[in-house]
Amino acid sequence: MAVPNQEFLWGIFQSVDRDRSGYINTEELQQALSNGTWKPFNPETVRLMIGMFDRQNRGQIGFEDFGALWKYVTDWQNCFRSFDRDNSGNIDKQELNIALNTFGYKLSDGLVETLVRKFDRNGDGTILFDDFIQACITLHTLTAAFRQYDTDQDGFITIHYDQFLNMVLSLKM
Repeated sequence: MAVPNQEFLWGIFQSVDRDRSGYINTEELQQALSNGTWKPFNPETVRLMIGMFDRQNRGQIGFEDFGALWKYVTDWQNCFRSFDRDNSGNIDKQELNIALNTFGYKLSDGLVETLVRKFDRNGDGTILFDDFIQACITLHTLTAAFRQYDTDQDGFITIHYDQFLNMVLSLKM
């Protein structure tokens, strides 16, 4: 899907750039995004996405990065809708399992249940759109860190406690 019209994006960018700095921070970006529930976008998801698109390490993004982030969110929205089979506006355990299998993750039922519990903000056994993004980013980031040590790609690693802590604490999450 193509990036929306630049004028449209510029209008949104300007409306949320409250301090007129030419950059938007996590609080301002949260105002620009919708999770489809009329509630604010998950602040942790917004923080993760700012970190992904903040090429200058400022803790905020300029207009060019905002356009790329907007496309990223739109792509995730289309992905989310394709797995929300019952059009409920959220993803349940079964739908999440199908999504993760499609992405190439072969996880146990217990681990999928753990993911749902971890990212279920409402406590109803489902994951909202913004939490789905966060869950997928987290899973991808942890998997990439694991694979650095899984050189033979057999799904097993042997590392020292120090290596484990260094691996986890150095993740950009």
